[in-house]
Amino acid sequence: MKTLLPLVAVALLAGAPAAFAQSNDTNTDAVGPMVTDNKVDTQTFVTTVPNANIFEIESSRLAEEKSASADVKAFAADMIKDHTKAGEDFKAALSQGQTTASIKPSGPALQPKEQQMLDELKGASGKDFDAKYIKMQTDAHKDPVALFSTYANS
Repeated sequence: MKTLLPLVAVALLAGAPAAFAQSNDTNTDAVGPMVTDNKVDTQTFVTTVPNANIFEIESSRLAEEKSASADVKAFAADMIKDHTKAGEDFKAALSQGQTTASIKPSGPALQPKEQQMLDELKGASGKDFDAKYIKMQTDAHKDPVALFSTYANS
């Protein structure tokens, strides 16, 4: 159970997309998304968050099927529930006009790095799967947490 504690702490951040989606930041770049000087524009935020959410959900679905641990399976179920709700809340915030972003998330494809991680999980089993899933969940939360923080301060 000790190995799950870092994941539980990270899971508490799962609701952050909905909270940060309410910003009215209009800092956009006509040429493309802007992530400079520790700032994230709304368009980049709106297109990045759903992608991270999808990885969390898909990898957790695999964990429900493949994990050797009841604790990991329970954690995966919570991740699916929490990230599904966060995604719905994020979409609702966008549809209510709480941002000026022009792209609304509708199930983007995974980024190559996330797809590679998901493929690696698909090839693992038993305790090896559990170890990879826990590490990937921890790692997968680092970038979005930094993104939320940077966007909130942009």
